[in-house]
Amino acid sequence: MHRTDIDPVYAERIAQMRGSSSHLSRGINPATTALVVVDLQNGFMRPGALVEAPMAREIVGNVNRIGDSLRAAGGKVAFSRYTANLAEPKPWNAFFQRFLDPARAAAQAEVFAPGAPDHALWDGLTVAEGDFVFDKTRYSCLTPGTSPLQGWLEAQAIETVIIVGTLSNCCCESTARDAMQLGFDVIYVTDANATVTDGEHLATLVNMGALFAELADTETLVSALDSASLMARAG
Repeated sequence: MHRTDIDPVYAERIAQMRGSSSHLSRGINPATTALVVVDLQNGFMRPGALVEAPMAREIVGNVNRIGDSLRAAGGKVAFSRYTANLAEPKPWNAFFQRFLDPARAAAQAEVFAPGAPDHALWDGLTVAEGDFVFDKTRYSCLTPGTSPLQGWLEAQAIETVIIVGTLSNCCCESTARDAMQLGFDVIYVTDANATVTDGEHLATLVNMGALFAELADTETLVSALDSASLMARAG
């Protein structure tokens, strides 16, 4: 797993910013909560894949555990697939034509084309009947016109979004930022997101905790979900 021990200087800054404003301590409502599993696809997880992030394979157990707990408590689970669609109405020319090296752009478009083997979700994930699997063509799952996620969240009356997946500092961070600015409460799971290095992961945790999301580890989050489920059944 990645390191999650934020430097005390930054941890103190986060504590000063948030104070007692902890979503989990106030109680989480699973019925209005969705887990968004970002881009855990073969193209990021298969050994030797074009955009391999080896640590992404290590978080699958935590991702499945959170998903199982949330489903059991009455919440929703969604899985994104990063998709290269050069023929979409508003193609991502800034990325494929002007940002990437041409050879890399061609390779990435091929690898993440719909139906390509590496476009598929990783086999080790638990995907249940009723889960929402969707394609998106930008880093963020919530970029308007490039993903159906926002409409689905609103149709499900979701208020809290839990972010897990890969890459911590790219698609996961981008989605969390947009979710918070769209008015959702965001929980960013420290040990269920993955990227290439510990340094990149830790930098994202600082950004998330200080500005965009509540940080929680898998154990704390699952305990909160299980407690909420028990209280709902008792009530």
